[in-house]
Amino acid sequence: MIKFTLNGRLVETDAPPTARLLDLIRDEFTLIGTKEGCGEGECGACSVFVNNHLQNSCLIPIGSIDGTDVITIEGIMESEQFKILDESYSSAGGVQCGYCIPGMVMASAALLSKNPHPSEAEIREGISGNLCRCTGYNMIVDAINLAAKKGDGLWQKK
Repeated sequence: MIKFTLNGRLVETDAPPTARLLDLIRDEFTLIGTKEGCGEGECGACSVFVNNHLQNSCLIPIGSIDGTDVITIEGIMESEQFKILDESYSSAGGVQCGYCIPGMVMASAALLSKNPHPSEAEIREGISGNLCRCTGYNMIVDAINLAAKKGDGLWQKK
């Protein structure tokens, strides 16, 4: 059995250790906010936090997550940080089809928790592992910049 914490809850699975974390999250735990885009770790649609580090879940065999803390987009949705990001993406027009947005929000949260006042260049670098086919990146950059301003003092880890 592989045991780990998923969104604050201790879970276990008997899935094969070579199965992908992405598939486990979506199929066994029915958390469908984490998306599969490329399946090769290039697009960021499958981004999750593993022990507070942003990771592409399509590249992670579940045998390597035993004892870890995994947080998906569903796991951050009740946080004040998510509420600010959600409002900011909406206000800036940073969402169109929405497919990439869970991963983009995870990357945004990761960036702002490390650097609560990023420059435009730092924002672009912070989301460089995430692809969006619809918006172009300017509105997403604007959304993250707006979230940084709205959430001043909220992004530092407690």
